[in-house]
Amino acid sequence: MADQVLLLAVGVSAGLLLLGLIVYYLWRRKRRKKGRSQYEELISTVPSVPACSAPVMLVSQGSLATPREIPFTLPPAFMTQNHGDVKNEEEREEEEEMKMEAYRDILAHRGSLSVGRWYPVGTVLAGLYAVPPLNEVVAPPPGMATRLCFSVEYRHSSEQLVVSLLRLGNLPPRFHGNVTLVELRRLPDDRRPRQAKARGTGPDPEFNDCFVFQVSGVCVPQSTLSVCVLSVEHDGKRHAVGRLLFPLEGELGQAGRVLWRDLETEDDTQCSELGDVQISLSYSPSVQRLSVVVLRARGLQLLTDAGVCVQVSLQIHTQVVKMKCSCVVKSQNNPYFHHRATFKLRPQHLDEACLRFELQQPNVVRSEPPALLGMLVLGPFMYARGQQLQHWMDMVNTPQEPVELWHGLGRAT
Repeated sequence: MADQVLLLAVGVSAGLLLLGLIVYYLWRRKRRKKGRSQYEELISTVPSVPACSAPVMLVSQGSLATPREIPFTLPPAFMTQNHGDVKNEEEREEEEEMKMEAYRDILAHRGSLSVGRWYPVGTVLAGLYAVPPLNEVVAPPPGMATRLCFSVEYRHSSEQLVVSLLRLGNLPPRFHGNVTLVELRRLPDDRRPRQAKARGTGPDPEFNDCFVFQVSGVCVPQSTLSVCVLSVEHDGKRHAVGRLLFPLEGELGQAGRVLWRDLETEDDTQCSELGDVQISLSYSPSVQRLSVVVLRARGLQLLTDAGVCVQVSLQIHTQVVKMKCSCVVKSQNNPYFHHRATFKLRPQHLDEACLRFELQQPNVVRSEPPALLGMLVLGPFMYARGQQLQHWMDMVNTPQEPVELWHGLGRAT
């Protein structure tokens, strides 16, 4: 009897303990479900950029020193949806994913900048920044001469001379299909030209190039801009369109004003009173040789029928180094000489030497000196100006290539 009572007591105790464990388990499970439902109601903290029909510019809000937020999201709770809701949800998720990728790209390119939130500001309207054509802004003056449009400005604070090449006007028709080049120098210092290429062809090619020369304010009034316009064919052959010398003294009063200047073409420079002579120059630095070819002359004012000869002399400072004379050509106003002369000249003497040409007529009396028809000096800035100086500089800057030009004769001084 006592054993039965003991077994009954043990069974009741075990049942009560099991019942308590079940109640405790159910209570814990209910509490977990309640906590999970509260978390699912939280709003996502991932920033989103509103959709726009045009690109937007994003700016940050908040202080740069704000610490970066740590993104934290919970997976959404499972809810039964129909097929239409599932498709809409997938499209929404794709849009959110695309926005997040764009957001990550922005963060990847922003460096060490801490960004809080992004907001759209607006778009850039390209129509507000349209540039009118250059021919409407700087129209050429009336006339058919070939003209160059440019501007000159000197900045005293930085000691810079700024030259802007804008366009050409009334280019001769034979050059319309070629490439137009402009070579610019500041004389007397620049030996190598600065080159600009036109951005098109036709009668009015445009350049829109800017050149900066570092020069002190004391030297600016003594400077001269030398401009040479060239036309280049498809095979590389060059033709001189015209030249321009622009002294800067007294021209820098109105900074940046647009200037039009007529080019001196080859036809303009062949109207000398005493006649013209065609000369070819070339220099080879490797062998230190200066080659001169006097090709022909025209429009000479002959005094007698004794014929014409040309005398070429190389001069360094005031000393005549060497002199050569051609054969006498029978009397005619347009004689052909084709006289070739070579001189030994070191490269360091190119800025100190010059060539002197004299066209002479032998005197009937042999004891008398020949009659001088005209003379010409080609050399650096120390001896020559204008086209004579330009011819010498072109020879120096294009070694081993002949440079051929016409020059007007002058009177002996």
